[in-house]
Amino acid sequence: MTTVPPATDRTGPTDPAAQRRELGVFLRSRRERIRPDEVGFAPGGRRRTPGLRREEVALLAGVGVTWYTWLEQGRDINVSAQVLEAIATALRFDRQERNHLFRLAGLRVGPTPGACAALPPTLQKTLDAVSPYPAVVLNERYDILAFNEAYCKVVLDLGRIPVEERNLLWLSFVSDQWKCSFLDEEATKHHMVAAFRAASADHLGDAIWQELIQGLLSSSPYFAELWERYDVASPSTRTKMLQIDGVGILRIEPINLWLSQLGPLRATVYTAADEDAEAKLRLLVNAPVRQPA
Repeated sequence: MTTVPPATDRTGPTDPAAQRRELGVFLRSRRERIRPDEVGFAPGGRRRTPGLRREEVALLAGVGVTWYTWLEQGRDINVSAQVLEAIATALRFDRQERNHLFRLAGLRVGPTPGACAALPPTLQKTLDAVSPYPAVVLNERYDILAFNEAYCKVVLDLGRIPVEERNLLWLSFVSDQWKCSFLDEEATKHHMVAAFRAASADHLGDAIWQELIQGLLSSSPYFAELWERYDVASPSTRTKMLQIDGVGILRIEPINLWLSQLGPLRATVYTAADEDAEAKLRLLVNAPVRQPA
């Protein structure tokens, strides 16, 4: 059985050439989604590819066609924040897409994350204290580094999952171990892949990240389909709806707590979205652990 690489908090080096290639692919994917008439160009004429031409993006951004072509080709050229802003505006980027563009170009949009330290025992105490709310600690790769008993009873009994498979992407796209299902599963998976794509910009060339990506691509056609969309996003905070046997629909709201002193880690706590969910969470968490059939 193929397994996901073990959970880790390592941050590997970024390959500049791979980063430039990824930047070019990302820009192409974004310009191909914009119809010429949306930005004032005539829709007529023969076009080899959908969306805007390179020269049209260059015109909208106020940069040279040759320079923009080199940028898409992944050549090693100087890129300023001012020019990137112009390209982001021309391609109608939202905030997350703009940040992804800057990261791929090697320009930070915020402070550099520090190296991750070992998880302190107090963190586990904190996760246990928020029960009956499920809580889990994830890194940017969606490796599951810590969790509480409520998470095991409501979402997934991670104690039964081998350590090398404790990755949220792997469990969502490859494994069949989930004990509950998201009613908005498609949207949830789409958002997870987009957030993973955004985070991967800082880890291009990192063998650990590439091993996970290739494992997911080869094991899940649906992941491969979403990955090729080149969508980017930040971790979701929208209300999720779960369908749990014997309980029914459960509405929970994730809250992301960023553990800045430990590097790019976050603790996600799933709180009750309403009184009905509060009662169901307490019932699930206080009930005896359900044994597998």
